[in-house]
Amino acid sequence: MNAMTHTTPAIGTSGHVPVMLTEVLEALKPEAGDAILDCTFGGGGYTTAILNTSDCTVWGIDRDPDAIARGEALAKAFEAQSGKPRLHMLHGGFGSMQRLAEEAEAPAFNGIVLDLGVSSFQLDEAERGFSFKQDGPLDMRMAKSGPTAADIVNKAPEAELADIFHFYGEERQARRVARAIVADRVETPFTSTLQLAGLIRRVVRADRSGIDSATRSFQGLRIAVNDELGEIERGLEQALDLLAPGGRLVVVSFHSLEDRIAKRVFGAATGKTTQSFSRYDPRAAMSRGDESPFVTLTHKPVRPGEAECLTNPRARSARLRAIAKRNPDASSCDKGLNP
Repeated sequence: MNAMTHTTPAIGTSGHVPVMLTEVLEALKPEAGDAILDCTFGGGGYTTAILNTSDCTVWGIDRDPDAIARGEALAKAFEAQSGKPRLHMLHGGFGSMQRLAEEAEAPAFNGIVLDLGVSSFQLDEAERGFSFKQDGPLDMRMAKSGPTAADIVNKAPEAELADIFHFYGEERQARRVARAIVADRVETPFTSTLQLAGLIRRVVRADRSGIDSATRSFQGLRIAVNDELGEIERGLEQALDLLAPGGRLVVVSFHSLEDRIAKRVFGAATGKTTQSFSRYDPRAAMSRGDESPFVTLTHKPVRPGEAECLTNPRARSARLRAIAKRNPDASSCDKGLNP
């Protein structure tokens, strides 16, 4: 990496701690002149570190208008420091990254990073309705548009609610939670986070893990509101297309559903599995005796260190996977991050 001699404060990122930052930078290896795509800008933690690490240019994507505003302030600060634009913000979901990049006339990317967790800003702002630790409207929309969590909770059939909690939240008491919601909403529709969390805690016993009883159901509802799993599949497929030869794709996930998708996509792209993922089926290339077009950099997921987990509990469930696009003119991308 080409270390920069000056750094710019992380504007608007107070309280935001990027997870596995050291590991992400090691996986991306940004160099001077590189084009990097931060698909989940959020509080700008990764972007700030990348721009301070090397004289590269970053394109940041986020569907949250608040994140775009933070990014635009950060872009002005970096431009004032360097005298040239180094950060470009793209407003939209990362599942549309190919269209967004084409509209911005961005080049092929030497590095792409996706942090699939919910932004600390979204969790900490009660009015966004993501957290059950403080009261707020039952919203959960990352883009601040479309149906809210309250719309789903108050209108979806019992079977649909049970599926959301079971498949997206991995809640074993999903049917019980759905049944209680449908019974209660007849008299009083659900409008707040604590109202819903209180009902869930009444019907789901706390387990020995110490995890709040509402955690899994809230996760499932948030995933459904934002179509998060569909967004991940669309985004990862497009990211493979957008990589330049030798480019690296780094994904940080926070629960098994996200990690499972990344593992499946990476496995198919590198020929490690026989399961096809869209057009990135390595079998056709390998049948001609060619190498698969991508190479695995992480043969097993990289986990955060104990010290980080102690200082930032949100990092405890994080897993990092990385993949690189083969470069016919170089072999450096073949060097993995773990054995």
